[in-house]
Amino acid sequence: MSTETLDTLLKKLNGGDAAAAQEAFIAYEPYLRKVVRRLLPLKLRPKFDSIDVVQSVYADVLTAFRDGGMRFGTAAQLRAFLTKATRNRFIDRFRQHQRDARAERPLFDTPAESMPHSPQPRPSENAQAGETWDRLLALCPPQHAELLRLRRQGASAGEIAARTGMHEGSVRRILRELSIRLACSSAAPAESARP
Repeated sequence: MSTETLDTLLKKLNGGDAAAAQEAFIAYEPYLRKVVRRLLPLKLRPKFDSIDVVQSVYADVLTAFRDGGMRFGTAAQLRAFLTKATRNRFIDRFRQHQRDARAERPLFDTPAESMPHSPQPRPSENAQAGETWDRLLALCPPQHAELLRLRRQGASAGEIAARTGMHEGSVRRILRELSIRLACSSAAPAESARP
């Protein structure tokens, strides 16, 4: 954009013209993005884009123009101001993300014992749960199998009672008796294995 066009645009912008503000953004945006990209270290490039910094600067500048608190005599002064504001905004963002970047470590550098544990059960735990479920079904009378299935799905005693037509106290009693039978059957093989 030529200097004369920028000076004309600046007069409109100083007058509070919203269309002129959009044209100014389009005119200066590529230059200001280059300013940010030159300052941006490689390790922080995935964290934020240069356009984010430029747009946040423009949002503040446009508010100041609308409120009438900002005027520039020449397009060169406007460009210098926008460059300085963009650098300052970049420094703020850089400081915010630099703390996060220091705390981050690539997964291949992280020792296995300090890796976060999966919330999913391990295969051995799934196998143990399957064995326990089979033992519970074997200990359970056939008429209580549905009650056990509902409990396994996470239903409360009240919900089980509503679905099966049983009294809630009966549901609790049956579940308690099944857990006692399971505990006794688990303890019996361990006691018989002792010398």
